[in-house]
Amino acid sequence: MTLITEGVDYRMIKQGIDKLKFKFKFKFNWKNELRDTALITIGSAVCGIAYVMFLAPHQVVSGGVGGISIMLNYLFKWPISLFYIALNVPIFILGLKGMGTRYALKSLAGILLVSGFIFLFESIIQLPSATGDHLLGSIFGGIVLGLGLGIVFRGNGSTGGTDIIAQFLNKHTNISVGGWIMIIDLVVIGSSGFVFKDLEAPLYGIMALIISSFVLNMILEGFSYARTAHIITVNPQEISWAIALELRRGVTTLKGHSYFTGKDRDVLYIVLTRKEIPRLKAIVKQVDPNAFVVISDAYEVLGKGFKPRV
Repeated sequence: MTLITEGVDYRMIKQGIDKLKFKFKFKFNWKNELRDTALITIGSAVCGIAYVMFLAPHQVVSGGVGGISIMLNYLFKWPISLFYIALNVPIFILGLKGMGTRYALKSLAGILLVSGFIFLFESIIQLPSATGDHLLGSIFGGIVLGLGLGIVFRGNGSTGGTDIIAQFLNKHTNISVGGWIMIIDLVVIGSSGFVFKDLEAPLYGIMALIISSFVLNMILEGFSYARTAHIITVNPQEISWAIALELRRGVTTLKGHSYFTGKDRDVLYIVLTRKEIPRLKAIVKQVDPNAFVVISDAYEVLGKGFKPRV
């Protein structure tokens, strides 16, 4: 078997890359920094509420350093905030080398703020549990925690935790970062059954983890508000004009090649809103009923005719 990479001199490629002098630097913007600071602060406060009012009172461990802190609080009766910062600071130092300066500062701020808000709500204000029901505590604990983490991440910050450990372990093993995060979270959640001597504890923890992950993804990516369409047709010009006239959307032509027929084909690429999909289908069906159409989600579109996510 002949490899496609045969004859490639990777040393020459590396030397060429090393000679590149291009460096990318972010321009400092006070408005963006204030926005990020506000988001990290608000998100950290929401995380603190999730731990104090929902998760900790019902001994729900949703993984990560927060979950470990809840278990240590149960065992030693010391404040959750103390364990949270005591565990996170060494982890932060471990992953400091691979962080950029701006991200490192914002991550440290997130760690300190979450710990500070947990201390404020737990020891000073002494917020009560939001519900006496274990199931509701798990569900809404996951929702509020996911919301808080999402807001922090939207502020280009982090709350530390197991993702840093996962990145470190990934460099020394063949397991992906996502794989390590899953392993660590499952170990932490599984441990809650032994710590609390309750076989149902890990089940509530897994529920809270799934819910918080879902909410976090919705905050970061949202529901897809746009669609992309690839159209392979024998009448590309007619369909392009019809789309331009009926939908007022631009069409980009990509060059394609069919290995079955050996012929070159134009592939039309269009970005449009969800409500415009039925009209697009009708246009394509009318011009070329045999056209091959693939429609996909687009989570964010930057450009004329679309509003970027906030």
